[in-house]
Amino acid sequence: MTSDHGSPAGPQSVPTNSEEALEAVRSRFGQPRSFDGNPAPLHVQEFDLGYLVYAIYAKPVDPNGRPLPTPPGGSSFVVAKGTGVISTLPNYPPEQAIALYRKQQHDTEK
Repeated sequence: MTSDHGSPAGPQSVPTNSEEALEAVRSRFGQPRSFDGNPAPLHVQEFDLGYLVYAIYAKPVDPNGRPLPTPPGGSSFVVAKGTGVISTLPNYPPEQAIALYRKQQHDTEK
């Protein structure tokens, strides 16, 4: 499931580095939060087709410090290198998210 989000104000700016891709995602979607309400740090992984932007969420624990199941949800984003289009992806591990994006791009080229 990919949702492409074009800029309502006109064409997307095409990022030239990881910092610009991160800023594009932050300006459109804000800062994600972990289960405890604290900001979840965002990371960027550059690959051939774009920049994967994903959050690292804190692991939930009970009052005694025992691990709890991670709440479902969350998204990762890819900012396309050629167009600046931002696509949403499920919150998969980075390599799996990149593989899914590549597959989706390949399927749309057919």
